[in-house]
Amino acid sequence: MEELYVIKAGKQLRCGYTTGSCAAAAAKAAAIMLHSGSIPGFVDINTPAGITLRLKVEHPVLEGGYACCGVIKDAGDDPDVTDGLEIAARVSERQDGKIVIDGGEGVGRITRTGFWGPIGAAAINPVPRKMIRQEVAAIADHGWDILISAPGGDQIAKKTFNPQLGIEGGISIIGTAGIVEPMSDDALKKTIYLNIDAIYEDGAREILLLLGNYGERMLKELPLQVHRVKVSNFIGDAVLYCYHKGFKKITLLGHIGKLCKLAIGVFNTHSKICDARMEAFVYYLALEGAPQDFLQQVNACKTSEEVVQLIRENGYEQIFTTMQQGCETRIQRYVKDEEFQVDVILYSMEYGVLGK
Repeated sequence: MEELYVIKAGKQLRCGYTTGSCAAAAAKAAAIMLHSGSIPGFVDINTPAGITLRLKVEHPVLEGGYACCGVIKDAGDDPDVTDGLEIAARVSERQDGKIVIDGGEGVGRITRTGFWGPIGAAAINPVPRKMIRQEVAAIADHGWDILISAPGGDQIAKKTFNPQLGIEGGISIIGTAGIVEPMSDDALKKTIYLNIDAIYEDGAREILLLLGNYGERMLKELPLQVHRVKVSNFIGDAVLYCYHKGFKKITLLGHIGKLCKLAIGVFNTHSKICDARMEAFVYYLALEGAPQDFLQQVNACKTSEEVVQLIRENGYEQIFTTMQQGCETRIQRYVKDEEFQVDVILYSMEYGVLGK
């Protein structure tokens, strides 16, 4: 593969390829070995992204009616825990035209309904399965048995969301484009959606959305016993997904520095998207009739924690409740349902839960 790059936050970052691409390449190489008796050093595969990959074949074995080999996952500049993992395929021929794909060592198994396969099936997503089928069918049409494995995947899976999603025993073979784009927002959002799906399939109709790790620690102060998902800065995407999924109530827990932005209608709270913290505080304080000199003092602050302290010292704590209500109203407008049940909880690092 020629080096592919994307620009993120002004930096040039190298793209990589997915575990699904590795599985398809390994399966194709093993099929070539069985069909021709030759061992390729590299193998070309097509990806849904329209990019052809040429991937190196590792540890080829050809004997006794089967062939196996592997391809090393390269995530490029993406911080992917599967980077450097070998994805292997063991292939044997059939004579009925069928292509049967299963997972072996290090590939997880689905244990809950609502995923891309039945309970007990290998966690190999539909797009990688399609890629594998297309690549081996191009070698011969007599049929194939294909076993995809990822030695060491059981340990790596512990660093992924798989245990929370109900995929046990290993990693998932994934990738909808075949190419890994570094720091992909889409990949993060898909992980959030999978977590939400798993909670819904468990029968829950109330859900708690957290913006980060500190929110989990804040839960010790709150009597909340509901399923929860971390949604990072993707408040709007997560809220809409939960609403259309069928949840009846959402509770959103986050730091005042993030949720003050939501209170004025910002649904992606990452600082690179929008940094309107001081503007949000000034807006709500102005509605409360705060004097001009105090508004200017707030506007000059660098952090939301500074503002919280100023607000408390000057007797404007009621705006925390007003901002809370503003967040709830914004969410109801966002999903276009004024009757939708929403609770928003704001907190400060210094003072804990704020508002009502």
